Amino acid sequence: MAGHSQFKNIMHRKGRVDAVRSKVFSKLAREITVAAKLGTPDPSMNPRLRAAILAARAENMPKDNIERAIKKAAGNEGENYEEIRYEGYGPGGAALIVEAQTDNRNRTASDVRSAFTKSGGSLAETGAVAFMFDRVGVIAFAPDVADADTMLEAAIEAGADDVRSDTDGHEVTCAQDAYGEVSKALEARFGEPRRTGLIWKAQNTIDVDDETGEKLIRLVEVIEDQDDVQNVYVNFALSDALVEKMGA
Repeated sequence: MAGHSQFKNIMHRKGRVDAVRSKVFSKLAREITVAAKLGTPDPSMNPRLRAAILAARAENMPKDNIERAIKKAAGNEGENYEEIRYEGYGPGGAALIVEAQTDNRNRTASDVRSAFTKSGGSLAETGAVAFMFDRVGVIAFAPDVADADTMLEAAIEAGADDVRSDTDGHEVTCAQDAYGEVSKALEARFGEPRRTGLIWKAQNTIDVDDETGEKLIRLVEVIEDQDDVQNVYVNFALSDALVEKMGA
């Protein structure tokens, strides 16, 4: 998961300074509304909605905003969003998967294609890079909820596939069809996770030089800046020096 986690950590640190909060909150609210519409407005019965609420809390989104987004779905208000996945390539042959939610497929396709081409990438057909990724569940906990051995033992008992523990915390991954059971078992033992949900995990990551790495970071930033884009997943790994430079 190095490519995804490493990149997201950089974006998270940069985002605290650079991101426009209203845009971040807008995307979070959209996901909450979509999740509530597709399932039930009760987060205890809707894993996707629960994951969306946790993501909103992590960004310090006000409770009123969260409740408003849920009520919007319950009242069948607002636009009906379609979920679309785009796939493409960036500098150095890196693969990217882009998840979007849109009420205008043509507009979003044009915006995403433009974001790729203006930053040295190219949009590909659906399926062109997805085979290089696995759809998996992720449940992340703070480092102080358990030691590494305890978390590993609990994750294995719950049916998870892998655990990564370090000073930043514990990240448990599992197969998509086991996600519901694994997340419930771990939450029952360790409490509410700091982050949970389904992601695209690269099967293998490619190393890129620092010049290419900076180009890829700019590419993903341009794509993520599109209003309809919710998530971007990548399969490249950056050098420690570039991670330190970009995260400073």
